[in-house]
Parts: sequence; structure tokens; C-alpha cells
Amino acid sequence: MPGLHRYRAYLSYWLNAIDEHSLHAPFLFQFVTEVLRERHVPDAEVEQLRARLLRDDSEIDIRDLGSGASNYPTVRRVSAIARRSLSPPRLSSLYQRIISHYGCHTIVELGTSLGVNTLYLARAAGTNVYTFEGAPSLAALARKHFAEARQENIRVIEGDIDITLPEFVAQGVKVDWALIDANHTEAATLRYFNLLLKILHDTSILVIDDIHQSPAMESAWRQVQGHERVRATADLYRCGIAFFSPLLNKQHVVLRM
Repeated sequence: MPGLHRYRAYLSYWLNAIDEHSLHAPFLFQFVTEVLRERHVPDAEVEQLRARLLRDDSEIDIRDLGSGASNYPTVRRVSAIARRSLSPPRLSSLYQRIISHYGCHTIVELGTSLGVNTLYLARAAGTNVYTFEGAPSLAALARKHFAEARQENIRVIEGDIDITLPEFVAQGVKVDWALIDANHTEAATLRYFNLLLKILHDTSILVIDDIHQSPAMESAWRQVQGHERVRATADLYRCGIAFFSPLLNKQHVVLRM
């Protein structure tokens, strides 16, 4: 019962979430006060695109390789995809602030979808974004949106992420910030995590979307938290953020967003 799980997960989050006044670790205190609590500033041009997509009832053929593949038809309306898959503006804006605050330059996004979140990532100064999408029709639409936005620092890597991500990792490109927002299953999430570990460094930041979507995703998140290279994590309910610096004391917090 996904609905019941979501209710219980949010109740647990709400009961356990803390604010900056309960934090003792300087790094996490700074993260909350200087990044998380900063005012959300939506990107007007990107939000116009979002609004347009939410009204777009045209249909596309889509091959969904993610966890919802068996639950959605092959032909889907763009507006339905937008409602289901787009990160909310507040979350995309937060990702952009994190990238800017910590000076992240090389960005990886697993799960392009329609490209709205990708544009937020790419509009942080000095970034190069590698975004991975398994569905050819979605990749084509995203490329169109990036061209319309004149955003030239985005490379769309199309194809099954289980094939394209290992190929990318083999190139040895060091990544400063990564987002896992593709196949929302425990096995796939952990597979992507372990691959990304090969190209993440001590000051990299990893974000995992929908960590409370299902018991399996919560299990994946706990395993990420327990990994020896992960030094601190922040649970924001909609996503989890992992930090890797060996200078940090091991700490896991649930934060009010």
C-alpha cells in the first residue's frame, strides 16, 4: 500500500526533523543556515517551461526503464509526465544553491525526464552537466528544451543507464555533485551509488531522490548512510544528501526543509 507507506514515512520524518538550533556539527549547521534556509528564488524562464509542459496534452511514445515501467502505458501525455516526474521548484532551486555554495563544477544527473531540473543545475555558474536518460523520446524533448534555453553546458547521454553509466565512469571524469533520480528501486539505486563512488571525491555531494517512496528505497538509503565513505547525511524527506569529507564526524540528521 504505497499511500499508507508514504503517510507513515512523512509522519516519522515530521516527528524526527530538527532545525539548525539542534545541530552541533559546524558543517551541517552551516549547510542549514547558509544553503537550506536561503530564500528560494525560482528561475522565471525555466518555470515558464514547466507551466507549458503541465498544459501540454500532446502524446509521445515512451519506453520507461524505471521502477514504474509496468504501471504506465507506452503512449503518454507530456502533461502527465510533467506532473509525475518533475522535481518541484523549491527542490530544484535548492540543488542549484548547493552547487553554487560549494563550488561544484562537474555535475551528473541520472534521470533527465523533460529537462526542467537539468536547466536549474546548468544555470549554476561554471557548471558542466552530464544528464542521463533512458527513454529516447524524453531525451529528444529535453534536448529541444535545452536548445530553446540556449543552454550549451549540458550533455545528454541517452540509453539504458546500466550501460551508459559504467561507460561514463570508465572515462574517469571526477564528479563534484551527482543526483540519482532514475530507476527508483533498491537494487538500481545501490548499483548507481556504487558506480558513482568511483568518480566521487572527498568534497563531492550526492543527492538521492525519493528516499521514502517505498520500503525498498528507505532500505537503499540506510545502506548508503552506512557506507564507510559516507561521513554525513541529511534527510529532507523528498531527498537524501550525502557528504564524503573524511574531516567530518559521522552524523546523520533529519532536517526540516
